Amino acid sequence: MTTWTRTELAAIGEAEELEIASVGEDGSLSDWRTIWVVRDGDDVYVRSVYGPGSRWYRGTRARHEGRVRAGGVERDVTVVDADPRLNDRVDAAYYAKYEAYPASLETILGEAARSTTMRLDPRD
Repeated sequence: MTTWTRTELAAIGEAEELEIASVGEDGSLSDWRTIWVVRDGDDVYVRSVYGPGSRWYRGTRARHEGRVRAGGVERDVTVVDADPRLNDRVDAAYYAKYEAYPASLETILGEAARSTTMRLDPRD
């Protein structure tokens, strides 16, 4: 399994936002969407702030593949449903990183967004 490098983890973890594009059936990329991203240890997590109805979320769920860019890093990724038992840790990471944005933070910590927590695993 491919893993993030320390440099990639630091760059993505420090980036304010991440851009994500899903991969279509023909292998083409969708339009880029800007979302929040957090790091927990050696893992990178994202959520759909508006829950499972968001277009980018549905696109990544269809094939579990995408491309991300943040902090000067651009990688193809496999999108994996996160273990729901990790939601409290992911919540804490979102709170620590985005506490300056209380209105948006409240939404990303809500149940609809929590139900969309996904881990991004780099691919070769």
